[in-house]
Amino acid sequence: MKAPLGIPLWTIVLPLLAAALLGASPLFHQPLLTLIPGAVLIGTVLSAVHHAEAIAHRTGEPYGTLILAIAVTVIEVSLILSLMLAGGPGSETLARDTVFAAVMIIFTLIVGLCLLVGGYRFKEQRFGVLGANAALIALTAIIGLTLILPNYTITTPGPAYSHPQLIFVAVVSLILYGTFVSVQTVRHREYFLTDGPDEDHHAPRVGNTGLVVTLLLLLVGLTAVVLLAKKLAPTIESGVVSLGAPKSLVGVIVALVILLPEGLAAVKAARSDRLQTSLNLALGSALASIGLTIPAVAVASLVTGLDLALGLPPKDMVLLLVSLFTLALSLGTGRTNILQGVVLLVLFAVYLFTSIFP
Repeated sequence: MKAPLGIPLWTIVLPLLAAALLGASPLFHQPLLTLIPGAVLIGTVLSAVHHAEAIAHRTGEPYGTLILAIAVTVIEVSLILSLMLAGGPGSETLARDTVFAAVMIIFTLIVGLCLLVGGYRFKEQRFGVLGANAALIALTAIIGLTLILPNYTITTPGPAYSHPQLIFVAVVSLILYGTFVSVQTVRHREYFLTDGPDEDHHAPRVGNTGLVVTLLLLLVGLTAVVLLAKKLAPTIESGVVSLGAPKSLVGVIVALVILLPEGLAAVKAARSDRLQTSLNLALGSALASIGLTIPAVAVASLVTGLDLALGLPPKDMVLLLVSLFTLALSLGTGRTNILQGVVLLVLFAVYLFTSIFP
């Protein structure tokens, strides 16, 4: 069933219902009742994917995937800042842990699923290696500067930057991300385009008014996804603790929910033999997650006086570097098959296992 603007009615109702449920506090305190917001959460994620595809079809690549990546990252930053400002034990590592979880999920789970699904269905898939290399070069620099280098500077003790160092790294991160976006959308846009038309795989084309409504519904849906995940986190935490797992697993679960719209959109594109679109979305999201989140929390830390620890522990550094190196090798030839997908998914399993049993 469609609304007058050509937008499916369910994609309008679910984001609005999710927003309405945010005020229904009793639903989040009873284990059985949490199934209701949980089901609405999943439906809202599917709605967000539909709206993202409609925007991508209307604006063309790579602008559509860029819009979804930035929208999710802005909401992710808002969630991190709100939790940091609320304070509490561990708040100084919250940004680091969230960014690390998001990057590992994108590198190993989302890209791994895309390569596995695409390789299983088409045996081999091709993509523009120049675009992937551009993203990986920027990612390597930002990851090294924000999550590894803080462990080895000596101006301040521990895995933290001094204030001048933090300002410098925040500016450099924005420069790297801004340059990548310029390359992706203007100077070398052809690096990120598919070889042929993919019109049939997108959502139906909407008009100008429908585009505005779709964009608003996407933002409402993504905001509701993040806030519902935040409200469901205590119930998830109690379940994790009852299983004897560390509380850090809660952050992984919440990050999985936040990245679900991008993940579903990327896997759906790979299943339609549009691996280029999948990689645009996945690698662009990883870049936005670091290149926008770290500067934002850096500014918040300097303004509010909050402590900010960015350097990863040794175990996490090893996992991150192995995942980045494996991803670079997997995308180095412009052709993929199921092997790369399986290897990346195994790395995700190792990351998840060591999060539960550190």
